[in-house]
Amino acid sequence: MTPRVAAKARLHWDGVRNRHILLYPEGLVALNPTAAEILGLCDGHRTVEEIVSVLSSKYASAEIGTDVQTLLAGLAAKGLVTYDA
Repeated sequence: MTPRVAAKARLHWDGVRNRHILLYPEGLVALNPTAAEILGLCDGHRTVEEIVSVLSSKYASAEIGTDVQTLLAGLAAKGLVTYDA
């Protein structure tokens, strides 16, 4: 499955808060740099495993998989991330 930011949401740089945010009609989610990077890789083409692989290589960490899946599951539960088959 390939995650993507839901059509109702968009990843945005907020210059006032000096951080990435995920905007959606009912509000926003302030993102830390790692969450923003994960969502930036959620383009509907990469699988979760590919996203984990990219980040594991970049940060030399094999333990990032659970964190990526937890973030995506939480945002999916709010309808902010969807999965393509």
